[in-house]
Amino acid sequence: MFKRKSSSQQPEQHSVFDRYVKVTKPGIIMGNLISVAGGYFLAARGDIDWLIMLVTIIGLSLVVASGCAINNCVDRDIDAKMQRTRNRVTVTGEMSLKAALAHGLVLGVVGFGLLAYFTNPVAVFFAAFGYFVYVVLYTLYFKRNSVYGTLIGSLSGAVPPVVGYCAVTGQFDAGAAILLVMFSIWQMPHSYAIAIFRYKDYAAAGIPVLPVAEGIQKAKHHIVLWIAAFGIATAMLPLTGYVGVGFMAVAASTSLWWLYMALKGYRKDIDVNRWARQVFFFSIITVTALSVTMSLDFRAVGPDYLVMLAR
Repeated sequence: MFKRKSSSQQPEQHSVFDRYVKVTKPGIIMGNLISVAGGYFLAARGDIDWLIMLVTIIGLSLVVASGCAINNCVDRDIDAKMQRTRNRVTVTGEMSLKAALAHGLVLGVVGFGLLAYFTNPVAVFFAAFGYFVYVVLYTLYFKRNSVYGTLIGSLSGAVPPVVGYCAVTGQFDAGAAILLVMFSIWQMPHSYAIAIFRYKDYAAAGIPVLPVAEGIQKAKHHIVLWIAAFGIATAMLPLTGYVGVGFMAVAASTSLWWLYMALKGYRKDIDVNRWARQVFFFSIITVTALSVTMSLDFRAVGPDYLVMLAR
């Protein structure tokens, strides 16, 4: 899809509209849409207010876009050192720092405004929590200074389905907690796989992700352990009565296959970069499958089902 430019070629020039879109990292925004919808459908249990769902998706997308634009402003120096980010509009100078920052702030105000007006304080709180973690904790400090940056960033990456869920319920209950844990854990092997096949980029920028800071072998161990933990976390949704057997079947099969793929990384003759890309791509398949399945296989009674069984 994308053609690699030779070092002698000038970076592609973008239209004004394209610049304002690209600075928001649209790939990340699109990746979050299905998890927001999944959380919403899970909580709604078939009683869907389409307007609230649409506004929740749009509002949170604008909040995510705002955080990404500000991240691009802060990361201009390290982005210039990485092959995959050196042509970002904030690095090439196509978009000024002032314009990118203003764009990000406006998107944030509009996004939070929509969520505040149409949803509820709990949904807004988690949107703000994710924004703070990503922009302040992760971008400004942990990404550059700590091997725990991935763990901190995983909290912000897990917020979208929680916001979708809480937009319906107006409370942080067991279902929301499971989603937060489940999607936080998913971020870890997903991110470590990226860090392995983008090892040279992270090393060149001096970003202390686990493979760079402590070695690829240790990162392999962590990938396996986090995927195993993810499998346990996904089982909590059906075990607590939020979803049914269909979700359990999809969760078990995808988690086990993902774990099998991760374990293949211990082979002596393995192509590490190819293996890491496979683990990464299957992580996308896994989270998409689970988001879709929990949208369709919700339980009408939720955790009250367990209370009934206990009587």
